[in-house]
Amino acid sequence: MRAAVLFGPGDLRVVERPVPVPQADEVLVRVAMCGTCGTDLKILDGHFPQTPPYGVHIPGHEWTGTVVAAGSAVDEFAPGDRVCIEAHHGCGRCGNCLTGRYTACLNYGDSAKGHRATGMTANGGFAEYAIHHVSALYRLPARVTDEDAVLITTAGTGLYGLDTAGAYIAGQDVAVFGPGPVGLMTAQVCKRIGAARVILVGTRESRLRLGRELGADHTLNAGEADPVRAVLDLTGGLGVDLAIEASGGLDAPEQCGRVVKRGGKILFLAFYSGPVRLDLGAMVRKDVTMYTSRGEGGDNVRRAVALAAAGMLQAGRLVTHRFPLEDIAEAFRVLRKREGDPLKIVIIP
Repeated sequence: MRAAVLFGPGDLRVVERPVPVPQADEVLVRVAMCGTCGTDLKILDGHFPQTPPYGVHIPGHEWTGTVVAAGSAVDEFAPGDRVCIEAHHGCGRCGNCLTGRYTACLNYGDSAKGHRATGMTANGGFAEYAIHHVSALYRLPARVTDEDAVLITTAGTGLYGLDTAGAYIAGQDVAVFGPGPVGLMTAQVCKRIGAARVILVGTRESRLRLGRELGADHTLNAGEADPVRAVLDLTGGLGVDLAIEASGGLDAPEQCGRVVKRGGKILFLAFYSGPVRLDLGAMVRKDVTMYTSRGEGGDNVRRAVALAAAGMLQAGRLVTHRFPLEDIAEAFRVLRKREGDPLKIVIIP
């Protein structure tokens, strides 16, 4: 098969590799497409921990496709089934995995104990074929397209964060900072599960416009006006019940702290390039509860599939660029340079 293999920092080459053979509890999938994201840039640059050795590793952790073979112990799937994935399969034996927190597996990166994170600690989807553990696959309804399926894991990230925060947000006001893929999918989810008002904050008008089309009640361009003052004005000075930080901006956590109401919650979904600024004393005085979550744990990808099957998520609209596998280097150049304002770039083997 053709596969994009990382041979060194920035050295990603499309080469021939043997088609992997599924073990007893694994499934072999013919990859239809695989999304790219900022984590992939860290992997390409050599700044992501516990990846397989250079010359071996196939990145790609947002993929979908069709089952072509199943291991001897698999009866949940059959050849011809269209599937999407969650990236993480925990070891299944540590305390975190047993309580559904497998994205925080205590044996993270230890393949001998059963952990694998596709495209991160194990080979992934920038290839014609990929294998995955049966417990981290979901059958796709016919109405869910491949483009939708690539974003299902991203929707699961937002749902897992809301789950972690105990965010029963029906009738509540929510502010989402960062209209990237995670922020846009999370804003959609919040609206679909009953948020009174969803306020989307960002700096790129094209993404804010898409956010409005996907259901955000208000969008605020932080490059044109003070987003803190604008959110407070919209909420009569009280602030929002829940502020969600999905941008990764170093000043965004402080802005979340200033827009959340007394007794409210802040949920952090983003990764950061360095230390952030946050007035923790102010959070204590306001009795604010803060949560973090990583990835798509807690069986929330299954919930995302259900929402997509019901027509409640417009995921495929986030796909802005498509590249064949042979042009993967160009795809990552476009992603890194933000050429043409890419939102979600997908690779098609």
